[in-house]
Amino acid sequence: MADILTPALGESVTEATIGKWTKKAGDPVKKDEVLVELETDKVSLEVVSPSDGVLAEIKFAEGETVTPNAVLGSVSEGGAAAAPAAPKAEAAPAPAAADAPAAAAPAASGGDAVAINVPTMGESVAEGSMGTWLKKSGDTVAKDELLVEIETDKVAVEVSAPAAGVLTILADAGATVTPGQQIGSIAASGAAPAAAAPAPAASANAGSAQITSDSPHLSPAVQRVVNENNLDPKAIPATGPKGNITKGDALAAIGSAAPAPAAAPVPAAAQSQVVAAPRADQPREERVKMTRLRQTIARRLKESQNTAAQLTTFNEVDMTNVMALRAQYKDVFEKRHGVKLGFMSFFTKAVVAALHEIPAVNAEIDGTDIIYKNHYDIGVAVGTDKGLVVPVLRDADTLSLAGIEKGIGALGKAARDGSLTLDQLQGGTFTITNGGTYGSLMSTPILNAPQSGILGMHNIVQRPMAINGEVKIRPMMYIALSYDHRIVDGKEAVTFLVRVKELLEDPARALLDL
Repeated sequence: MADILTPALGESVTEATIGKWTKKAGDPVKKDEVLVELETDKVSLEVVSPSDGVLAEIKFAEGETVTPNAVLGSVSEGGAAAAPAAPKAEAAPAPAAADAPAAAAPAASGGDAVAINVPTMGESVAEGSMGTWLKKSGDTVAKDELLVEIETDKVAVEVSAPAAGVLTILADAGATVTPGQQIGSIAASGAAPAAAAPAPAASANAGSAQITSDSPHLSPAVQRVVNENNLDPKAIPATGPKGNITKGDALAAIGSAAPAPAAAPVPAAAQSQVVAAPRADQPREERVKMTRLRQTIARRLKESQNTAAQLTTFNEVDMTNVMALRAQYKDVFEKRHGVKLGFMSFFTKAVVAALHEIPAVNAEIDGTDIIYKNHYDIGVAVGTDKGLVVPVLRDADTLSLAGIEKGIGALGKAARDGSLTLDQLQGGTFTITNGGTYGSLMSTPILNAPQSGILGMHNIVQRPMAINGEVKIRPMMYIALSYDHRIVDGKEAVTFLVRVKELLEDPARALLDL
């Protein structure tokens, strides 16, 4: 008998809630198979089976609270290895039945079905939601052709065909699936699918940019943007992993790419009818289920509001000197370090210096204790096509301007590619968010719990300012510090923001540690 134990839950985390058991008592299990997901105030953790056998006992039900090293249940070892194999044997006839309406060549092959399983979706990710299948049951598919995208609370995982043949779908769009679960199968059909592959493409809607045999593989979200805006996938520059087109790539191509066929001119008298026509086919309202990432963002932001005594203080920064320094050295900087010199490195340097002076802003509350952090791990908010994520730049106080720019650039790319790890998303001590990249003039950012401070950067605007009795036009930026008033007093918050302002208006002070 092997016990299933609660793992270490992370720094300052003393308890967790049972999220969902993937097995019932009496079910056969395999070693390292995910059995239960634990939820903490920071992350979700997977607990796997310690051995092959049968799940003999579940000691904590879903929703109950557990502590580290608590015994969640037990697995009786051995004796059940053959049990999980039964569904595979039963599933084999299903693809054969789906072959009946297909072409004679696939049906004649009679080969064994190749299972399509949910891939590993990352550490602590125990389940995902099925997206829209790009093919239907009975369709012929080519090996490595993109079939479906599975959404988790962190990333989207693409599932491709493991072999050429005829597809049978076992999990519909919207269904919740777990790693290793079979979601479909392919009846191997030799070389026949290669010849049949163009057939589905030929039946695509004419005049619309659909996936063809020589088009790049598109995720459902990207395919929707492509179809709705009549884009050519082959003309969109791809920045995603493995050369895939991301939704951001597709959105950026709208307006910049030449539209597919130009429509004939519409008489002025008929323009009002043409504009109104699409609305007749659109519902007045549309209900769409939130993605897991969006659900997690919503939950954590609301928890932050409900927990901390949040307050925001504002100031403004004259960016003249930073912009002049950047303009003077940006070319030499990029040639020397291989990365562009941006504003984030200056802000990070200024923030770290201010945190040294006002340590409460770099601390957090744990029950009735205050934990002062002597390390400076700065979270950098990154907007992606799937939502906001905050990867962490470790030990920012030890990095040069070039090191900060390289680190932030790498984290931003990983965020947009969906390749961030759990370690890169937790453990930050302070956060910087830049709404100015989207044109924001002023905002009150929400704390990234359990942190006690977050700095909001905004748009740089040319404004008239009184300088030594004269009115001059200066590039000004509003900055905002949201802080937890339970641990940071108003004087400390204002002093922190003033110090950031002073270091940015005279950047030599930060570089000289003055």
